[in-house]
Amino acid sequence: MLMIVLSIVLLTWFFTAAIKNPKLVPGKMQYLAESGYAFVRNGIGRDIIGEKNFRPWIPLLFATFFFVLLNNLFGAIPFLQLPSFSHAGSAYAMAIIIYGTWIAVGLKNHGIRYFKLAVVPSGVPGWIMPLMIPLEIISNFIVRPLTHSLRLMATMLAGHMIVMLAAAGARHLIVVQDSLAMNGLGVLVIAGSVAMYFLELLIMVLQAFVFALLTAIYVQGAIEADAH
Repeated sequence: MLMIVLSIVLLTWFFTAAIKNPKLVPGKMQYLAESGYAFVRNGIGRDIIGEKNFRPWIPLLFATFFFVLLNNLFGAIPFLQLPSFSHAGSAYAMAIIIYGTWIAVGLKNHGIRYFKLAVVPSGVPGWIMPLMIPLEIISNFIVRPLTHSLRLMATMLAGHMIVMLAAAGARHLIVVQDSLAMNGLGVLVIAGSVAMYFLELLIMVLQAFVFALLTAIYVQGAIEADAH
């Protein structure tokens, strides 16, 4: 919880400082902030939700992406070294916020008819509907939020555990073992753990992107449910 609060403080400070005195030729901090905003705005918001509807959703997508990203990157920062979303509760909380959001969007745009639009596929023969409707209910209202949260939690937990196990194994082989062969193997494990560390960094960024991307997909689906 302290790291989640810390992430809010750091993000607020960074983006506030970056736009406090904007310049025509941006400095490094302003450039990073503007590049991050443009990436979320164009690469996630406009590309997924569409030119017509994406603008009101940029604050949510922007906050979601960078909040998840920074809390993931905490797992790669010495002395912290724990991704906030490797705890299931944090991931569930984020998924519930997004879950409630896209259902509210669907109800706002289509009324109670949204639940029918979400679970009754168009163009499907009537005789197969008794099978399709339960599957759509499970898929959209149960599996979707669970996978949205568990995908983030599982990848953060697994990547963190792999790096920590490799580090513990290398220490045992180099410090505890008295064999030259085991010591050499420990050095190889360290090299492998460094490679895994950078792979985990990539996964941290990708998972933040995937989480924000799925948020945009769910919102777009709720907005245009009657077009499906």
